[in-house]
Amino acid sequence: MIYCVEDDDNIRELMLYTLKSMGFDVEGFEKSSDFWLAMEVKLPDMVLLDIMLADEDGISILKRLRQNSAYKQIPVIMATAKGTEFDKVQGLDLGADDYLVKPFGMMEMVSRIKAVFRRTQHKGSPATIKVGGLSIDVHNYHVTHHQHKIELTLKEFGLLTLLATHPKKVFTRQELLDKVWGEGFLGESRTVDVHIGTLRTKLGEAGAYIKTVRGVGYRLEDKQT
Repeated sequence: MIYCVEDDDNIRELMLYTLKSMGFDVEGFEKSSDFWLAMEVKLPDMVLLDIMLADEDGISILKRLRQNSAYKQIPVIMATAKGTEFDKVQGLDLGADDYLVKPFGMMEMVSRIKAVFRRTQHKGSPATIKVGGLSIDVHNYHVTHHQHKIELTLKEFGLLTLLATHPKKVFTRQELLDKVWGEGFLGESRTVDVHIGTLRTKLGEAGAYIKTVRGVGYRLEDKQT
């Protein structure tokens, strides 16, 4: 999910239309107050943030995001007006991941979003992820369940790590294909189901952590019921 904070209706609607047509889940906000309300309900995977807003400027919003431990790892791309180099530098100094200079092309926006996702997908992620009795050593491809080693293929490891890094988040089969096999993979969603099946088998009791969301995909949580 991408949150787009932009008070110009025409620009915001064009951004939303483009991102949706490219397969992104996106929600737009005219006011920062609506954005903050949404943040209390669901955290996005990225924020596109205009600097010039009517009720609260983007720099102030960025400061609040980076000062809150729950929000600080969310990637932020700032949108700045042409010629406002000071705002651009200030935003990057405060922790913005990238910037767009208005007027910008929609394909440039999409390209920068994908680039930031590539750079930040492992940003701040722990070296070891623990879910219930599972321990996943991300860097050494080592998985144990109650200290018993579990041998996984790279794709099985990728699936498990992705699900465990985002506990309780529901991933569609297509999302899992794109993130683990790569966006250029031409296989079918059945590939995910087969790998999830073998992964559950190898995990033994811990296989119950992987939940099927009927008609959608999969999520992981440490409750076996």
